[in-house]
Amino acid sequence: MNTATTAVSAGNVLATPPLATPLLDAVNVTKSFTQDGTPTQALKGVSLSVLPGEFVSIVGRSGSGKSTFLSVLSTLLRPDSGQLTYNGFDLTTASEADIDGLRHGDFAVIFQFHYLLPYLTALENTLLPFMRGLRPVSGEQRRRGLECLERVGLADKGHRLPGQLSGGEQQRVAIARALVKDARILFADEPTGSLDSATGATVMELLDQIHKDGLSVVMVTHNEQYASLSDRVVRMADGLMV
Repeated sequence: MNTATTAVSAGNVLATPPLATPLLDAVNVTKSFTQDGTPTQALKGVSLSVLPGEFVSIVGRSGSGKSTFLSVLSTLLRPDSGQLTYNGFDLTTASEADIDGLRHGDFAVIFQFHYLLPYLTALENTLLPFMRGLRPVSGEQRRRGLECLERVGLADKGHRLPGQLSGGEQQRVAIARALVKDARILFADEPTGSLDSATGATVMELLDQIHKDGLSVVMVTHNEQYASLSDRVVRMADGLMV
């Protein structure tokens, strides 16, 4: 067990990573929303660095801003101010084409709900990132999809529709879909939130193994036990890192 994990086990919060070149770096990020004419500041100047191969958990109560922050980190939302860089590339000034390229390459996102298409098989859902327009997937892409299903323990269920799979199996298909393009960072927003404890533990074991294989993981969770599996835990409250 590394020092970061040991410190987390002891109940400490490690807000600053070891000295190294970050893969993803957010500095003083802010984000506001307007609801019924009233502005609400969800992020009030939040900073976080993620190292290559690091597993970081973001914890906090509902409304703390953690899911909004994950959406900014994964480029699903643009920040109002602050800076976000990936591998030295400034994402806050990047074009939509560059951002779209990241989302279809180095960045992968999984959510609390798997968002599988009910009329596609598990393999077809896994291959969705390759499906653009009427262009069919290649044999190599299909082999890659089968490899990812095997990696998540569903090699024999690629032909099944989502309705024929359990909740945990559907979430594993979502993880296979996220991995199919060889992403470098996996963003996970409450990936076990809709699962029972036993199934959630299975999904977390899979995420832990993916991280140990070299993938960087940034996860939002309410579950302190699951957060303790990560290298580092950061906490948010009222739009701030605490």
